[in-house]
Amino acid sequence: MPPLLFEVSSLENAFQIGGHPWHYIITPNKKKQKGVFHICALKDNSLAKNGIQEMDCCSLESDWIYFHPDASGRIIHVGPNQVKVLKLTEIENNSSQHQISEDFVILANRENNKNENVLTVTASGRVVKKSFNLLDDDPEQETFKIVDYEDELDLLSVVAVTQIDAEGKAHLDFHCNEYGTLLKSIPLVESWDVTYSHEVYFDRDLVLHIEQKPNRVFSCYVYQMICDTGEEEETINRSC
Repeated sequence: MPPLLFEVSSLENAFQIGGHPWHYIITPNKKKQKGVFHICALKDNSLAKNGIQEMDCCSLESDWIYFHPDASGRIIHVGPNQVKVLKLTEIENNSSQHQISEDFVILANRENNKNENVLTVTASGRVVKKSFNLLDDDPEQETFKIVDYEDELDLLSVVAVTQIDAEGKAHLDFHCNEYGTLLKSIPLVESWDVTYSHEVYFDRDLVLHIEQKPNRVFSCYVYQMICDTGEEEETINRSC
């Protein structure tokens, strides 16, 4: 057998490699560490400074993290209400060790108050106020569902969904990949049912939204961006 060059233990096969120089991301192999990510150097397994990343959120769906596909060596960490873009840099006066720091953060548009108050009236007529905390991915709050990168336009695309009454409404936001600035927001015409499986693809001037409904019924919605004479982008929607 050839010699073993690298071995690491990680929870649920969560292992990614990337960055400059090479680093890897794992979750320690303990159930209580789920949702905690360690960013370590490939050459010696040393943990980067600030290399333990944990999203401060309480949600049903797990956050996810991966190396940025733009080959910048950055890292994208996505939670229900924020998208963090992290950068990997050398520590000053110590080129052999690296540190993790925030490059920019994209925040969901929601109220800061996580508490909901419910008023009930007892049989004696006394009004009782009960308070409870909302989950960070509560469907009635704007929640990030999909984050993608378009390499030819150098844009980050973020799909945000809010449940309004019986149906969900989604919009696709385009952000500057370098600074995170919001450049344009496109509301999706079709409703977004959070119980269905969704995929959104963004390639140059086309946006595809594929929705899988029960009984293997699929709907595909196609948006095309065009520039008018005033050089302002518009969207044309056609569904099939």
